[in-house]
Amino acid sequence: MIDVLIVGGSNAGLSAALVLGRARRRVLVLDHGQPRNAPSPSVHSFLTRVDTPPAELRRIALEQLQPYTTVAVQTGEATAARRDENGFTVTTSAGETIQARALLLATGVRDELPPIAGLAERWGHQVVHCPYCHGWEVRERPLAVLINGPRAAEHTLTIRGWSDDVTLLTNGPAQLADDDRQRLLRHGVQIDERLVSRLDDGAEDTVRVVFEDGGARDYAAIFHGPRQRQASDLARQLGCELHEPMPGIELVRVDAAGLTTVPGVYAAGDATTPMQQAIVAASAGLVAAGMLNRELLGREFA
Repeated sequence: MIDVLIVGGSNAGLSAALVLGRARRRVLVLDHGQPRNAPSPSVHSFLTRVDTPPAELRRIALEQLQPYTTVAVQTGEATAARRDENGFTVTTSAGETIQARALLLATGVRDELPPIAGLAERWGHQVVHCPYCHGWEVRERPLAVLINGPRAAEHTLTIRGWSDDVTLLTNGPAQLADDDRQRLLRHGVQIDERLVSRLDDGAEDTVRVVFEDGGARDYAAIFHGPRQRQASDLARQLGCELHEPMPGIELVRVDAAGLTTVPGVYAAGDATTPMQQAIVAASAGLVAAGMLNRELLGREFA
């Protein structure tokens, strides 16, 4: 039996593995090799690693884990997990059974993108989620925000901080409170309620929004806050509490130590917070790993 099984080998999972390896823990990182940030050309706001491609960041992390011989990284997908008298038993898609004293879920979230032609192919570079990750590169240029509903005004005014030319694309009748609509208009935001037909390549490295009425406009980038669901069912299987801190965003509830509502199960990274950046995930992995190790030490030296 190993000490800790980390499910997910991106920034949170590999950061946790580094901490636990340095604590001499027997650790297995199980990763399916399909990171959420794969479409993004580079990582931003990561001190000392700005503009590093995600795959290169992962390569460096794996290289830096090599001196810790108690840490292993394995390609695979965890499909089932249960608690037993010795800790936890996890089954992989290949039928392998792994037993661990504790679990750390770094499984991330799945973005549910709207079915607009051309959007999925541009996700991560021309259609993006986080202004703190991508806003600087498109600052002071025409920007669009594709969103509707209760989050629309706040999300759009956040993007407004990067440009004076911002359009809210509601893709149908705007679901805006009157005061939100007036606030957007007062701060120079255009509101376009036309239905979006598709996205095309625009002029000079822009993305073109083509509307169903035949009109079109080019933007430097489209910001979209998609609905998010847990990328893995493990937290739900184990009985961890899930919550929606904002409409449509499903996260695992954790405390400041990264502990879920199930003893022995920790979680870190995008699966736990709407502040989804590589450096935040790495930090959360470090904290969760340190607190998990503290728990194990408490059991051993009771």
